[in-house]
Amino acid sequence: MAVSLKHRGDPASELFEVESYPFYRLNRAASRYNRLIEAELRKIDLEVLAWRVLLILGETSPLPAAKVAELCFINISTLTRLIERMKRAGLVLTSTSESDRRVTQIDMTDDGLTKLREARTITAPFYQRAVKGFSERELSSLLRMLDQLHDNLEEPAIQDAPRARKLASTV
Repeated sequence: MAVSLKHRGDPASELFEVESYPFYRLNRAASRYNRLIEAELRKIDLEVLAWRVLLILGETSPLPAAKVAELCFINISTLTRLIERMKRAGLVLTSTSESDRRVTQIDMTDDGLTKLREARTITAPFYQRAVKGFSERELSSLLRMLDQLHDNLEEPAIQDAPRARKLASTV
């Protein structure tokens, strides 16, 4: 009897295979992509995290710092240090929100927009190479599956599982 892919990808399984673990494959693909674009971004004096911030701000600017951190998948302390470097480079400005003085807004400058355009141009070939051979339908399915994977990890049952196990062990 064949062992299911879900079982082989489950770290708790005795038959676990790293190649069947989706997070191994996600990290492998993301790491390769980041390594490739990092070398190119360095040529225009831009780091990968700053590029992510510019991508987010390129769609909506200004944004609260906490929202930028969330959308870039970095913690707020890392973002704070990054934003200081980006301000010194003239790529972003910060201001205090008029509606809530506790909130720092991040806005892209004209130089930031110019740098974003330059970065998009040099990273585009890597994106095109990455999606080569995918039909529109396959790419749409991939994005939908990645969203489902993300959403599955937001379920309260997952977030409460370690606490529930701890409570059960004390009963």
